[in-house]
Amino acid sequence: MTQDVEMKEQQAAPSNSLSSTSPSTLQHLKDIAAWIETGAYTREVRRIVRAIRWTIQLRKKLNASVLSAFLNFSLVPGSEVHSRLSSYVPKEDEQDMEVDTATSTTQAPAKHSLPELEIYSYLLVLIFLIDQKRYNEAKACSSASIARLKNLNRRTVDVLASRLYFYYSLSYELTGDLAEIRGTLLALHRTATLRHDELGQETLLNLLLRNYLHYNLYDQAEKLRSKAPRFEAHSNQQFCRYLFYLGKIRTIQLEYTDAKESLLQAARKAPVSALGFRIQCNKWAVIVRLLLGEIPERTVFMQKGMEKALRPYFELTNAVRIGDLELFKTVAEKFASTFSSDRTNNLIVRLRHNVIRTGLRNISISYSRISLADVAKKLRLDSANPVADAESIVSKAIRDGAIDATLDHTNGWMVSKETGDIYSTNEPQIAFNSRIAFCLNMHNEAVRALRFPPNSHKEKESAEKRRERQQQEQELAKHIAEEDDDEF
Repeated sequence: MTQDVEMKEQQAAPSNSLSSTSPSTLQHLKDIAAWIETGAYTREVRRIVRAIRWTIQLRKKLNASVLSAFLNFSLVPGSEVHSRLSSYVPKEDEQDMEVDTATSTTQAPAKHSLPELEIYSYLLVLIFLIDQKRYNEAKACSSASIARLKNLNRRTVDVLASRLYFYYSLSYELTGDLAEIRGTLLALHRTATLRHDELGQETLLNLLLRNYLHYNLYDQAEKLRSKAPRFEAHSNQQFCRYLFYLGKIRTIQLEYTDAKESLLQAARKAPVSALGFRIQCNKWAVIVRLLLGEIPERTVFMQKGMEKALRPYFELTNAVRIGDLELFKTVAEKFASTFSSDRTNNLIVRLRHNVIRTGLRNISISYSRISLADVAKKLRLDSANPVADAESIVSKAIRDGAIDATLDHTNGWMVSKETGDIYSTNEPQIAFNSRIAFCLNMHNEAVRALRFPPNSHKEKESAEKRRERQQQEQELAKHIAEEDDDEF
């Protein structure tokens, strides 16, 4: 994950002036708290978004002494929140605590804590507990934070709340108790809808879809998704997750065309740093394309950092491309554990029919006439009556238009018709139409995403205003790029 450029510029001085890692990290946390406090008073949500991005970058530097010193700085010592959160932080050695208290005396603790700082402290402790793999304590901390959130209705808390929702669900998922919080997530989603908290609605909808899909409740997930309010996406990361879950639902419902579009769009929109997410999208997209009768290009499996993870799916694609049923069975058995962990076992069972159809298509191209017994032998059908099965498979393929042939039931032959000129059919027109429609949709989306200065058609701007507008546009472009590189 690339770091924030502005963060490097603004924090270069404090990080060079402090010798050890802990005081530097503590000073960064104090700067973040100042950003949150300013954003809360001025009601500028973008400052709180920036503060969260800084926090993610400091995540690996958090330790117990830094966290304890920050809690003393941001919360009122002796208060209920301070006592509760301090109980989750282990006590460090006295020497470390002396160093931290020495650095924390440079700035007096707050006399009263803002709700935003209180929620941020919950978030910081929760991230620390999850990183330390203390999942049971993380569950208790997240439950307490959610109970506190229910009593707050401030737009400046919405960004912090969306992060808390994510770690709340993650802590229960890591302990295997994800089903326990489904009712709470539904209630939080209803509350977020009533409060017009669209970022919270996005996050909670994705968490609910993940909750349902974790237990294979695809019908309930689709009912929730279809009835949930729809609005313009506020977070690229949440939109990518939504597309991924939508693609999985559509795949199970046999709507492969829509599933392929959603999965490929999720993979394209995902940040480069989200390697694991892009791998999962590509795994499901490969299976969906195979079910559609398409063969993915080799470059899909050769993407940087994905070669090893996509190797089982590459061998599976090779078996489907050849139409070798025996090789398909071997690959399915060889990588059974991988397919089981990816939850694609049921989809691979569906692929058996595609393998047989591909092999049959190759046979029909190679032979003008072939007996059904030879067809069964080449397809390696291992049933009790392979000839009858071959006849059934051939007749179904002819009916579906997969092969251009006829069946001679009297002699037990499959007679292939001569291959005609494909350019005399409508297939090139259909292919060109789909490509043109794709390009037009991309153009329309690009036009809708354009931003125009207000009243540009009414008045001519001066050189100074033009420079100011261009500077604002550059800052906006930099801000959008930073959001894309946020933690996924």
